[in-house]
Amino acid sequence: MCSYYPAAPPQRWLHLSTGHTVPMHCLIHSLFLPSGLLVRSLEYNQPADNYTVCQGDDAILSCSIDKEVTRVAWLNRSNILYAGNDKWSIDPRVQLLTNSQAEFSILIASVDVWDEGLYTCSFQTQAKPHTAQVYLIVHVPARITNISSAVTVNEGSDVSLLCMATGKPEPTSVFVSVSPPLHTSSPHTDGFTSEGEYLEITEINRQQAGEYECVTANGVSLADSKRVVITVNYPPTIKDVKDAYPPVGKPALLRCEAMAVPPAEFEWFKDDNRLFGGLEGLRIRNERTRSMLLIDNVTARHYGNYSCLASNKLGVSNASLRPYNNEGAHSVPAAAMMHQFANPLCLWEMLE
Repeated sequence: MCSYYPAAPPQRWLHLSTGHTVPMHCLIHSLFLPSGLLVRSLEYNQPADNYTVCQGDDAILSCSIDKEVTRVAWLNRSNILYAGNDKWSIDPRVQLLTNSQAEFSILIASVDVWDEGLYTCSFQTQAKPHTAQVYLIVHVPARITNISSAVTVNEGSDVSLLCMATGKPEPTSVFVSVSPPLHTSSPHTDGFTSEGEYLEITEINRQQAGEYECVTANGVSLADSKRVVITVNYPPTIKDVKDAYPPVGKPALLRCEAMAVPPAEFEWFKDDNRLFGGLEGLRIRNERTRSMLLIDNVTARHYGNYSCLASNKLGVSNASLRPYNNEGAHSVPAAAMMHQFANPLCLWEMLE
């Protein structure tokens, strides 16, 4: 059963219990459960009125007649559905509800789009034929039938998303960015809404990564929506570098942070020699966006030029840091040791 958003104002709606002042006319009933049965009146000598139902609802077609009527039938276009008590239609959904001196009614259960069309109540009285007509319109809620799957692209690529929907009336669709980029707390810098079945993004950047929602609606029922995720790959990047002065005999930590998609892999070097955890009191702990080199007890041999290398399939970045003890000579600024592309964040921390 469908609800209409927004609902159209009713026109000439009558309850079944309302008395009929015209002896012969056609009433069209729309069944809305559980709120009750409503009917719409149509004089037989007027042009066919429109009767709108939603796909899956029941439709009741009723002719109000009197004892002067000798023959009566319901037709769909030129096909007879019922003639009196005789069923002509082979459709099991079509049922006779009432055949009395006052009313001739049939029901079409679970209406579908192929039921749409012109229906005629034909009856005869005193050798004179009469007809009353109604045009049945079937509305179908908007539904998304096809949407692009998750997309992974490299930064700078063009992206095209598809969202196809069906419904009657023809639905409208819109793409909306609904989440911040992956792996960052900042909002979309280029957030936007795009109307239509396609979303085109030219030279996508990392800030445009995240979830995009396709919303389709046609006013028949609540909007339908689906989401698709865009992942943007980019090489490791850095925003800042800081240094410190760990004293001898204290534990220290050298931290290297790099933002990248896919996540960066880290390597540590001292004076061009790669470092591994477990050697000379060193420990290496890797997390998603950072790697930590821990020294349990700083000695003179731990001073030197350290390098962190962060890499993924799109690029390599590195940073160098030359720590000194607080009694040592002038320190070389860490920022001066940065080089090659964008670099990860490296800093020494003294552990108490």
